[in-house]
Amino acid sequence: MDRRTTAIAAALSLLPLWQTLLLGSTTALTTAAVVLQAPAAHAQRADEFTNRGIIKWKGGDYQGAIADYSKAIELNSQDAFAYNLRGLVKYKLQDYQGAIADYSSAIEINPQRAHSYANRGVAKEVAGDLVGACADWRKAAGFGLEDASGWVSKQCH
Repeated sequence: MDRRTTAIAAALSLLPLWQTLLLGSTTALTTAAVVLQAPAAHAQRADEFTNRGIIKWKGGDYQGAIADYSKAIELNSQDAFAYNLRGLVKYKLQDYQGAIADYSSAIEINPQRAHSYANRGVAKEVAGDLVGACADWRKAAGFGLEDASGWVSKQCH
């Protein structure tokens, strides 16, 4: 859920508080403000770690990138993007099983993201699981990812 949706959901969950707000309760106002800001601040901090991880990854600090992506995931366990990015770094470090696990987590959170399937397929291929790779590439191709369609036609029979 993105920050805007989270804030709206939090606001709707506070509807009973609004009745108290109409009566002028500062306690309810403070509670509403804290509840509405907490998810957005939490997500913002997670995004900051994700962004730092990207910078570290591009700079070649792979362990630092993994640490930042892990912190982002700790702050927002539903961040499929951070899982996917951490998987890319683990793949770069030849930790193929770790990469596959991260891509699988990303897919569990967002099963509509073609790149997570494609990335997991590449990691599976390198790890020696061509059957699994082809299944993932077919799934990615089904979402319209052209690279995956090419891999299926060249490597999967």
